[in-house]
Amino acid sequence: MTQPRIVVTGLGATTPVGGDIASTWDGLLTGRSGIRVLEGDQYADLPVRIAGQAAVDPGEVLPRPEARKLDRSQQFALVAAREAWADAGSPEVDPLRLGVALASGIGGIVSLLEQNEVLKERGWSRVSPMSVPMLMPNGAAAWVGLDIGAKAGVHAPVSACASGAEAVWVGYEMIRSGRADVVLVGGTEACTHPITIAAFAAMRALSTRNDEPERASRPYDKGRDGFVMGEGAGCLVLETLEHAQARGATVYAEVAGIGITSDGHHIAQPDPTGSGAARAMTAAIENAGVTPSDIVHVNAHATSTPQGDVAEAGAIRSVLGAAADGVAVSGTKSMTGHLLGGAGAVESVAAVLALHHRLAPVTANVDDLDDDVQLDVVTREPRPLRDGDIAVLNNSFGFGGHNVALVFRSV
Repeated sequence: MTQPRIVVTGLGATTPVGGDIASTWDGLLTGRSGIRVLEGDQYADLPVRIAGQAAVDPGEVLPRPEARKLDRSQQFALVAAREAWADAGSPEVDPLRLGVALASGIGGIVSLLEQNEVLKERGWSRVSPMSVPMLMPNGAAAWVGLDIGAKAGVHAPVSACASGAEAVWVGYEMIRSGRADVVLVGGTEACTHPITIAAFAAMRALSTRNDEPERASRPYDKGRDGFVMGEGAGCLVLETLEHAQARGATVYAEVAGIGITSDGHHIAQPDPTGSGAARAMTAAIENAGVTPSDIVHVNAHATSTPQGDVAEAGAIRSVLGAAADGVAVSGTKSMTGHLLGGAGAVESVAAVLALHHRLAPVTANVDDLDDDVQLDVVTREPRPLRDGDIAVLNNSFGFGGHNVALVFRSV
């Protein structure tokens, strides 16, 4: 049986560099950093006092009565989902054929911590009755599902920093298996809090470049010293090409191939050989029915960690082979910071936009490329991509050894 071609017809995002798709894309092309010094005495004694906070607070977008019952990660998800849904033309879909797959790596941890303080200071009777919906990891997916009336299934995959990309796979499989005609997919995260920063700092995972926040996230640069936390959400609307054409929808790209593997190596450290990442990329390329020479752009995971960047660079090189010399590689976390469970979705949005506009975003702060990174990293100016049938690759890897690679192809 011929499998349906699954395409992207709507995009939405709210990130540290912009509150919507247009401003986020502009920030990624111009190299605008969304990393700032964190305000508040609660951060004063921490070794890390910087993060990528949202360019537009979701409380400024959502009605106050609605925002009050949502965790911040859920607020971001609704903002991005509503933009993506509107961008797709708010399609009329039988609710029984409409699904959601929206991920978060951590969920409503800030709401949980805040309500714990309420319990200690004011007693159990003052704890919000919305606490459980606010803290549960599937909360964002559930609220988005309610918002658009999805009844084919609402899913919330959790695979650390690969969660948002895995959500794309879940939506893809829902349509391919015949469960749904349209699925809104994405990822969200909002966990900037002293305890999460302290925890990541204790692992030596975060950059301590507090005096130069906008230069702290520097993928592939010799001076990189860790990632920078970010917050926000990204969403995409998926449907079959036939369904999209029948309703006259704009088609941005095809979700052509997906590869998912695991390292089996360490709970937090990437496999230094990059073999798991390479297997995911290879599977995605083969699944898409393209060759390495068809790949013109990679939105790399590129977190700005000393070990992770080199392992991924080696994996990309091994998979693309000689074709890697002509591939434009971008590390957009250099501007947004690392959105954890939202990263794979936001970067899928960026990859789709790069394909649609034939333009690869910059990688900021690459002053001295690591000698072990044998890639054509896009710096300073966005890179035009060639005409014709092309494909782009998006990588997402997470603690626990989760690897997800996505191939998007021109339509």
